[in-house]
Amino acid sequence: MAAFSNLSRRSGLRNALLVTGIALLSACGFVGFPGVYKIDVEQGNIVTQDMADQLKPGMSRRQVRFILGTPLVEDPFNQSRWDYPYVKRNGDKVLDQARLTVIFDGDDLDRIEGDYLPERFEQDGFLQDEVEDVDETTTVIESSDG
Repeated sequence: MAAFSNLSRRSGLRNALLVTGIALLSACGFVGFPGVYKIDVEQGNIVTQDMADQLKPGMSRRQVRFILGTPLVEDPFNQSRWDYPYVKRNGDKVLDQARLTVIFDGDDLDRIEGDYLPERFEQDGFLQDEVEDVDETTTVIESSDG
């Protein structure tokens, strides 16, 4: 009987240590290990101001795709809209983010929305409109034709 009691104590102690160890390790995952390097992760399309400056009203979809690249989001329900989002993160912290949306009328470039606007948009026939439901960093430009 004494051997059984001694064995029971050992397994109880072993279980208690196991539960404590698991709890401590899971707490490290919640808080984070000190000194662990987190890499910068870039997702989306990298669009520069130089690329946006090349856009002109009336450009074809093919020309826009040549300048900006393949859009990350092509909405199957609204094929006249292409989105070019970009996010750079380090862990959970967002270091940089930008967005550019081009909208077509048929096959011709009609509007540009987002963070990068063509520098000469007034000279090229683009007009800047105020949009109430969009945050301050977003500007919308439209072709003066429509």
